[in-house]
Amino acid sequence: MLKLRVKLCSFAALGPGKADLLEAVDRCGSITAAAKDRGMSYRRAWMLIDEMNHAFREPVVGAVSGGKAGGGTRLTDMGREVVTIYREVQQLAETAVAESLQRLEKLVAENPEPPAKATTCSGQPRPLRDDD
Repeated sequence: MLKLRVKLCSFAALGPGKADLLEAVDRCGSITAAAKDRGMSYRRAWMLIDEMNHAFREPVVGAVSGGKAGGGTRLTDMGREVVTIYREVQQLAETAVAESLQRLEKLVAENPEPPAKATTCSGQPRPLRDDD
């Protein structure tokens, strides 16, 4: 599986997690519900959205005020375009590297076991991360 992360500027990147969050905002209509849907705190979701709103020329998420439903949050046209383009790039990248990834996957052990303790280059123990 390929995880594509696009560096947007000095402080922001767009990867599968942020794209999923934007899609959840569109589907759920609020940052709170989107955060719950993605298994993260409201604060984390808000910070990621705020980062993206500052990285693009226009906000990717905006507020909807009042009304019968009491307002909420919506994905803007810019947000929809960002997600669409990211998913297109992701699909193109997966197609381009599919053969090489299959060859690489054949080299992975059948039942690999993680090391007992991961260490830093100075020999200090550190916990394993999802991106290791």
